[in-house]
Amino acid sequence: MHKLLMFPSISLVKKKKACMLSPFLNLKASSHLFPIGPLHVNFFFIPDCSYYSTYGHVEKLAHEIKKGADSVEGVEAKLWQVPETLSEEILGKLGAPPKSDVPVITPHELPEADAFIFGFPTRFGMMAAQFKAFMDSTGFLWGAQKLAGKPAGIFYSTASQGGGQETTPLTAVTQLVHHGLIFVPIGYTAGAGMFEVEKVKGGSPYGAGTFAGDGSRQPTELELQIAFHQGKYIAGIAKKFKGSA
Repeated sequence: MHKLLMFPSISLVKKKKACMLSPFLNLKASSHLFPIGPLHVNFFFIPDCSYYSTYGHVEKLAHEIKKGADSVEGVEAKLWQVPETLSEEILGKLGAPPKSDVPVITPHELPEADAFIFGFPTRFGMMAAQFKAFMDSTGFLWGAQKLAGKPAGIFYSTASQGGGQETTPLTAVTQLVHHGLIFVPIGYTAGAGMFEVEKVKGGSPYGAGTFAGDGSRQPTELELQIAFHQGKYIAGIAKKFKGSA
């Protein structure tokens, strides 16, 4: 069997018990497709703990990305979440909802994945601290370059149109580069919706995205369609990588 892990980033990994905090997508490919070993794709997003994710915007995109990845024959995605760094007291004052039952991930699970799709809300035009803290804990993997050569994508949520729809994924790419991960943008492969200018639309050639505003705005149908496409697109890329290995 082959597995694919999605973080709200994608990765391929072997099946194992999950023990991660933010949503990950696990993709499994049947053995007749990949006789060389298990194929997994993981996706994660940071918990709904920061301002931009308080109302579940990134999580909604993550679930749609998982659906897209699962639509690829021979692939099964698994969702994970990274650990929370804020106290219950602070979360309560922020009005953050209870955490979902999506399993929490630890750095030790990452090498098992073949591909990743990482998702997070924005803080001052960059990934939120919770996700950065998780990436900072992967130094031992970086030292051995355990993730090098695996495809990875990015998706995100910002409060406003000028709040980091491009700077967030652009700066997040540094995390991929140091690990030797291969960044897989969606470009304009999602179709005509990528060129929508009459209505407010999150996302970019870097990856799927949405706007949270004051928290009341939810991902639009078009934004969810692009998220679905991203999951399907990167899962397909991951299969090609695994099949040619």
